[in-house]
Amino acid sequence: MQVSKCVGITLLWIAGLVFVFAGINNNDPYLVPLRGTGNVLFVVTSSAVALLLVRRGAWRRRASSGKLLVILWCLPPLAMLAAHGVFEVRKHRVLQTEPVLARSLGQHFIVGYRSFDEVAQLAEQGFVAGIYVTRRNIAGRTADALKAEIAALQARRRAAGLPPLTVATDQEGGIVSHLAPPLTRLPALASLAELAPDEQRVKAEEFGRIHGRELASLGINLNFAPVLDLRPAAKRNRLDFNTLINQRAISDDPAKVSAITGAYIQGLESAGVGATVKHFPGLGRVRTDTHHFTADLDTPLAELEASDWRPFRDVLATTGARLMVGHVAVSALDPGRPASHSKAVVDGLIRKTWNYQGIVMTDDLVMGAIYQHNVCTAVVEALNAGVDLLLVAYDGLQFYRLFACATDAAARGDLDGAMLHDSETRLRRALLID
Repeated sequence: MQVSKCVGITLLWIAGLVFVFAGINNNDPYLVPLRGTGNVLFVVTSSAVALLLVRRGAWRRRASSGKLLVILWCLPPLAMLAAHGVFEVRKHRVLQTEPVLARSLGQHFIVGYRSFDEVAQLAEQGFVAGIYVTRRNIAGRTADALKAEIAALQARRRAAGLPPLTVATDQEGGIVSHLAPPLTRLPALASLAELAPDEQRVKAEEFGRIHGRELASLGINLNFAPVLDLRPAAKRNRLDFNTLINQRAISDDPAKVSAITGAYIQGLESAGVGATVKHFPGLGRVRTDTHHFTADLDTPLAELEASDWRPFRDVLATTGARLMVGHVAVSALDPGRPASHSKAVVDGLIRKTWNYQGIVMTDDLVMGAIYQHNVCTAVVEALNAGVDLLLVAYDGLQFYRLFACATDAAARGDLDGAMLHDSETRLRRALLID
């Protein structure tokens, strides 16, 4: 009995410490499920445990350990309140940004959202260039409701004299079909890999037209598709929890990937929806998931140019697609620094060697490979490397932290004016094309 009681008290200490940690880090993307109703349950649980301990006499015991345990369980709500205070102070500071600077930096951000009112304020004041819609924005709603919401945001942009919002989503087909239902759930483009070449192109273009037509009907003008990563040799990567690239990659044959994706993009663009090829420099050879961990691509450049990068060069040269750069470090160019904010990769390889002058954007900066390290450094280095758009998708509320990083860098004079000017030129050119 004594042993059982000792174990129970130990577990209460451990659980209390976990709750305090969760309260302190309430703003972290990993704790998004705690927000809203989760926060209420968090406070209720902490308070209930503290009250139960008091009623069981923990506070009246002579030993200080009982009182400390009660205090421990009183701390999580206070820690959460402090974290919320930090968030509100940062948000207020961002929203007070001088309008010219807000619009200048805001044209580089695309943000996901859960609250219409929150994102509407950012959109009509020029803090963002675009929005990202996904499953959470359509769950329990009709397509018409999402269409009306997007139209309302665009109307606010027009009223403010700002360019139209880029409205983006992930609708690849297969397991990444974030708006299906209500949109049509198409098979992955990988399902076309074994067809005859002519049939591949016809079907891929048809897939692109269907996606394009349905997305355009909602007011969505940019699709984060297709995937150009080569299919990995291994059937399953145990360290790939979210990317699941073996299920999304089309083929291990660069020529097939180029042909299928080129046709798909043609169909997508015919409906007025832009394509975004991803995830350069490629995830097929990477053994860790950048949603959570850093990753390095150690393959020699000559081999990458001849295989993994061939589809990117083919498609970027023949379509109007944008390029999404992932958080994988190219060891031969910039060891240890993710490509998404590497000047050697973006300005050196993509802009100068490949001569690609279209729009380059990052993968989601809320992913662990970036966010769990120095995310402010990543934001500044990405802008100075010539990245045009910074994506804050999974947890849109992190926008305030990332935007503050950019404004602080501007105040210190750490942003490269020439790079920002060139990026602004590309963004304006893209809006005219769109």
